[in-house]
Amino acid sequence: SRAIKTNQDLLPETPWTHIFYNDFWGTLLTHSGSHKSYRPLCTLSFRLNHAIGGMDPWGYHLVNVLLHAAVTGLFTNFSRILFGDGYWTLIAGLLFASHPIHTEAVAGIVGRADIGACLFFLFSLMCYVKHCSTRGSSPSTWGWVVGAGLCAGCSMLWKEQGVTVLAVSAVYDIFIIPALYKRKNLTLFISIGLLTSWGTALLGVRLYWMGNKPPSFSNSDNPAADSDSFLTRTLTFFYLPTKNLWLLLCPDTLSFDWSMDAVPLLKAVTDWRNLHTVAFYAGLLLLAYSSFKGSSSERECNGRTVMNGKQNANGHSCHSEMEYKTLEVKSGFTAKEENGIKKHEMQKPQLPSTENIVILSLSLLIVPFVPATNLFFYVGFVIAERVLYVPSMGFCLLVTVGVRALYVKAQKRFLKNLVFCSTAALIVFYGLKTVVRNGDWQNEEMLYRSGIKVNPAK
Repeated sequence: SRAIKTNQDLLPETPWTHIFYNDFWGTLLTHSGSHKSYRPLCTLSFRLNHAIGGMDPWGYHLVNVLLHAAVTGLFTNFSRILFGDGYWTLIAGLLFASHPIHTEAVAGIVGRADIGACLFFLFSLMCYVKHCSTRGSSPSTWGWVVGAGLCAGCSMLWKEQGVTVLAVSAVYDIFIIPALYKRKNLTLFISIGLLTSWGTALLGVRLYWMGNKPPSFSNSDNPAADSDSFLTRTLTFFYLPTKNLWLLLCPDTLSFDWSMDAVPLLKAVTDWRNLHTVAFYAGLLLLAYSSFKGSSSERECNGRTVMNGKQNANGHSCHSEMEYKTLEVKSGFTAKEENGIKKHEMQKPQLPSTENIVILSLSLLIVPFVPATNLFFYVGFVIAERVLYVPSMGFCLLVTVGVRALYVKAQKRFLKNLVFCSTAALIVFYGLKTVVRNGDWQNEEMLYRSGIKVNPAK
């Protein structure tokens, strides 16, 4: 209602420039009651919808679905860089397309902010990927950096978390690009420096434009933030990411409203939910440590690796000089001799190792979620499923790379088929759950009924 029905910025008689001075709900950013949600590109898309179809919701839903389809296509295309052509890329794309956690962002009109931010998030990331692949060989490579920066700015103007793509791009540059492309470390430092400078500038301008003041929310929106107990705030804020990960793993119970006491506060160390918190962070640290360790071992090979998911369980291996030359031919490397000088040409792109994909996947899962953790500022919600739209890309990559590792490690054909069929079943069940969840968004009564189990008081 506030974003569209009563938002004056959507009306044709309102100057369109007001969009850039008001928040997502049409309130002046400098107003004391503003939520400081500055998303002018999303509001502009609503205005275009209103100009074409008025208040008919059909057009708004159509745009959301088309945007989700575009995001899915871009994400699948990005997955090809990590997994190559084949089933693994398809699995990653299908996981993202069917995940039930996306229902709120796609079926709920205001969720378009997350979809649009994700779209330009991927545009920015793909521009930077292009920069990395042409760095040192093409004068236009720095134009791709400019494109990445502009798309990152557009992503932030759809929703605030879009700026985090710059950090993910840096992770991609450091861990995914093969060592043989990193001989000129100066250009790498320049690229990372540009990302850092542009990200700092965007955040500075964003803070200035919102009046250098954080937003204020009611205590029912985020009860933990309103608690006087430091222990309660700490335990609850540490637990909430665990709850969000569970929604990605098992989206059985979904709700459009997790405010008030939907997630009871953790007030004591003896609360059994703290065990979930400990298990979550321990598992996360262990996964990150093993990935960084494996990535360091790979770099010791001086870039002489072949990663196609077939050599061993972790998708990469280091070989002796003779083994490496043999694998070069098998992997698409050919040696030609011109004027007595051997030149190696790469016919197929080198795929990153499992460890490096895990590092990138973790960055995609964690970094875009950081703004919602209450770590730097309090947010106006306890849990918001739409916020997981961008981080779910990292989750889908993690599942895919894990399934691939299991498939490669399995020795018997029966076990390989079991892994593959289980993954297919997961995608089918995710899709069925998405269909069921869409039914909850048919009208307000069904939506509120679906939320009774999670938030009966509200």
